[in-house]
Amino acid sequence: MSDRHHTADHDAHAAPRATGIKKITTILVLVGLPILVIGSLVAYYKAQNGGQVAASMSEEAVARRIQKVGILQLGESKREPKTGEEVYNVQCTTCHAAGLVGAPKFGDTAAWAPRIGTGYSALLNSALKGKGNMAAQGGGAFADFEVGRAVAYMANAAGAKFEAPAAPEAAATAPEAAASVAK
Repeated sequence: MSDRHHTADHDAHAAPRATGIKKITTILVLVGLPILVIGSLVAYYKAQNGGQVAASMSEEAVARRIQKVGILQLGESKREPKTGEEVYNVQCTTCHAAGLVGAPKFGDTAAWAPRIGTGYSALLNSALKGKGNMAAQGGGAFADFEVGRAVAYMANAAGAKFEAPAAPEAAATAPEAAASVAK
């Protein structure tokens, strides 16, 4: 009882073959439709703003929207010079308040006496260039005259009579005030 397969029945269920005209039409639609859409969008864009760059995209408008995050300025800063006490509180107090790693404690006359005996210039040189466990400027980033002010402040607290150096601008107008003299 086998079922005989008839060719006529099989052909009735098969998909119809595409003719040459249908193939060309399909290709034209698949290629031409995206080109037509893109062309229409470009024409619409040009008609909207006359082919000019939108005002929001002008060089000036873009520059206004881009804000600076910060400015790096090399050279002298325009900040107020720090006093000896301010430099001490910011930089020197870490070691000199507690006497860490051999640093003479602030106000300790006995520890400071031999250092004061060497004179202001020797103390300033040690502070600027570093000595023993102390790094140059104690690791800080102050102007040399500000470090000199801190040296005078600490030494004077232990009994010295050093004059704190003046700021360079003040030194130019009053040369006698710029000289740091050990008394």
